[in-house]
Amino acid sequence: MTLSPQQTLYTLQTWFSPSFPVGAYTYSHGLENAFEQGLVTNAEQAVDWIGEIVASGNGFADCVFALLAQKAALAGNKARLSEVAEFATAFSATKELRLESEAQGAAFIEINQNLEANSGIQMLTDIWPGPYTYPVAVGAAAGGLKIKPQALATAYLHGFVSNLASALVRIVPLGQTDGQKIIAQLGMAVELAATNALTTNLDALATSTLMVDLCSMQHEIQYTRLFRS
Repeated sequence: MTLSPQQTLYTLQTWFSPSFPVGAYTYSHGLENAFEQGLVTNAEQAVDWIGEIVASGNGFADCVFALLAQKAALAGNKARLSEVAEFATAFSATKELRLESEAQGAAFIEINQNLEANSGIQMLTDIWPGPYTYPVAVGAAAGGLKIKPQALATAYLHGFVSNLASALVRIVPLGQTDGQKIIAQLGMAVELAATNALTTNLDALATSTLMVDLCSMQHEIQYTRLFRS
């Protein structure tokens, strides 16, 4: 199945809309603890923090996983799709970041299976017993629909940024205008990360956002929490 450009846009907007019930609003990717420690307390700090995650953290890595899964599903390469799924499962640095990815991945697959048949998701569930990380689930579905990689990468990262900005609006709290400023100011970072992700392979993939991982670990024992990560 090949989608028209308009159908592709509509599908991606649906997948990454806050109304798509994968539970994204329940996760902060460690930002709740970063605020607790005074590391992210305003919009300017938020742009720097999220920008680093997009450039060299799990935001970037997840985008790579989604693209590699998309490519494997599109080519019908079961061995490669299994390899990407296994690598992505092992890549999470902390318990909560793994929960964040796998819970959303399972929800994404279940929703799409109940909507319509997707050859990419069918291939993934046939060759990999789970758990299913969110980017691999999204990438496999995109491969089944023959969505172009650049469109997938940009939409995925925009959804990632938007969710973290929304979390900060509730955590800090920031006003809705500040939330939109964060998203707008990260536009170039998303464009660059999406372009870099298109040429990054598993053997070159790494992250360098140690403070995000440490905040995620600290969040596990944080006394009061609104979010699951």
